[in-house]
Amino acid sequence: MKDKIIESLKTIGFSNNEARIYKTLLQTGTTKAGELSTKADLDRSSTYDALRKLIDKGVINFIIKGNTKHYQINNPENLFTFIKEKETIIQNTLPEIKKIYNKKTEESEVSVLKGYKGIKSAFEDKIREKQTIRVMDSEGQFSERMTWYSERFKKEIEKNKIEIKHLVREGVKIKGSKTTKVKYINKKYKEKSQGVIDIYSDKVCIILWNEKPEAVIIKNRGLAESFKDYFDIIWNK
Repeated sequence: MKDKIIESLKTIGFSNNEARIYKTLLQTGTTKAGELSTKADLDRSSTYDALRKLIDKGVINFIIKGNTKHYQINNPENLFTFIKEKETIIQNTLPEIKKIYNKKTEESEVSVLKGYKGIKSAFEDKIREKQTIRVMDSEGQFSERMTWYSERFKKEIEKNKIEIKHLVREGVKIKGSKTTKVKYINKKYKEKSQGVIDIYSDKVCIILWNEKPEAVIIKNRGLAESFKDYFDIIWNK
């Protein structure tokens, strides 16, 4: 069974050795490095390295007794100070990180999502973007095959007041949200179309309702704008 204290310390940025030394020191109180090494079951070199890093983190200190260093825990509340210092560093660096991230994400990105969980992720992305969704060639598979999720999706669409424009062939019944507008086109298939194109934000999402459904999301502003223009020409006829 994993040790809760050690795992928690590792989660906030301690190495495994640092966490072991910290917990051992917590249990023993003021202790010499050699004793810590034995009780934590670490070699001397690893123990001294961990002690040095814990001092740098501000969570332990040492006192001198008989010309020998004895290590001890600072107030455990200092762990919060350690975390806050990390948060401050990130907050100060975040503007530069965002600048690089935004520049990078201007390039094309292609995501392939498979299975029903993947399709769910694709629909969750539409909710996050909170922009008009243009839908082409849907045959109602989403409502039919993902009933367990489709109703929740509709509620989120309505809650966020996201408009859906839906182009569908005549004769197909669509169970849309209250924000869905439908226009029918005179297009006939011998069989139900398995492909759906959703255009929203700067993305084009192609969904294939195969036996194991899959989706491809292309993030490219130029491509999305071209698809929107094509869609709107048909919509406004």
